[in-house]
Amino acid sequence: MSTTSTPSPPKKMTTKVAVASFIGTTIEGYDFVLYGLAAATVFGPLFFAPAEPLVGTIAAFATYAVGFVARPVGGILGGHFGDRIGRKTVLVASLLLTGLATTAIGLLPIYAQIGWVAPVLLLLLRVLQGIGYGAEWAGAALMTVEHAKPKRRGLTSSATQLGPTSGMLLATGVLLVLENSMTNEQFLAWGWRIPFVASLLLVAVGLVIRLSVEDSAEFKRVQQVEKVADRPVLESIKTHPRQVVLTTGLRIAQNAFYYVYTVFILTYLTQVSGTDRNTGLAAVLIASALGLVTVPLWGWLSDVFGRRRVYLFGAISSAVAVIPFFWLLDSGVFFLIVLGVVFGLNVGHDAMYGPQAAFFSELFSTRVRFSGVSLGYQLGSVLGGGLAPLVATALLAAGGGNPVWVIVYFLGVSAITIIATLKAPETKDRPLSGNAQADAQPELVSAS
Repeated sequence: MSTTSTPSPPKKMTTKVAVASFIGTTIEGYDFVLYGLAAATVFGPLFFAPAEPLVGTIAAFATYAVGFVARPVGGILGGHFGDRIGRKTVLVASLLLTGLATTAIGLLPIYAQIGWVAPVLLLLLRVLQGIGYGAEWAGAALMTVEHAKPKRRGLTSSATQLGPTSGMLLATGVLLVLENSMTNEQFLAWGWRIPFVASLLLVAVGLVIRLSVEDSAEFKRVQQVEKVADRPVLESIKTHPRQVVLTTGLRIAQNAFYYVYTVFILTYLTQVSGTDRNTGLAAVLIASALGLVTVPLWGWLSDVFGRRRVYLFGAISSAVAVIPFFWLLDSGVFFLIVLGVVFGLNVGHDAMYGPQAAFFSELFSTRVRFSGVSLGYQLGSVLGGGLAPLVATALLAAGGGNPVWVIVYFLGVSAITIIATLKAPETKDRPLSGNAQADAQPELVSAS
């Protein structure tokens, strides 16, 4: 099988791209996770005041879910322009859009001030946030993969995966500090706005770093030697339909479990088990800090043992972990709550998330890589993380606070990703540049 090789990029540029991806996805992860935490804690009473507490939370999670629905739109737009004019341009635009939308949320008047116009404006800004985030991840992921050494793609691209983990750590830490430095009345009145407005400062830092990187030699080769796709999104569906379906399935459980351990946990602890909200925030904070080690560790292990094996381990571990999780929460014991979150996030979730950037990018050819990865990733985000808190909260309400149906739901989600992993090819030794047959059918490449 003939392949076209691309020279390895300079180490300095590889490092710069990895740092830029980390900073960029950290900022966008901070923005997106911050909204989820606020939806679980303050958006219900502030923007849906007439509703009962649990109903208000469901309504807040509905606006949260809308951000995920908007992500495929961002993925399509980002994929189209990223495969045609370059990854860097799209990444700069996505950073600005998400950051400015987040800042605007922090300046919004609430229901008590302007009535139902407040949740409508919140919804519109959430849509913009979703579009920006939808264009972000695939570009950052494949930039690091395309700049990485072939044998270290899993480890190098885990820098992109560290971003959302760091964003979660930052968002949770800021909220925890604010909630413990002011009264509940002060936090509801104005304190919750601080982390949203602060996003503007983070965007300024990220913009400076992101403007300093270049598109990969691999993408430039497509521009110069081949021809960029006229309609890359449609071409990715036509030439890589199986890969789009597989990445969607691979993404579903990983994203769903992430939000149950970081967002839904706050709803369950405060409204069902009667545990203080700060206990949940502290547990998430500890797991997020550990993620700075476990995410690159799982990425590196995928370089050694293969993407498929590591990912399958994570999917199965997540299914096992969710069964005792709610019992651990109901115990009210801080150590047990932390144990449940750490095992769920740092073992089950991170074993999927660490190698994900490399795994997904290696499934698609360079010509349509941005579009193909974006489609699968964002569709999986809608079906996984976008619906998970909303469905879980609704099932919890339907069960009168009993989490049994929530557990059944997440076991079903796990089954989808386990099947997708078993159907996926091993990609860790696949060259990013190849002939048409290899590009369209990566499963033909040896998994040795």
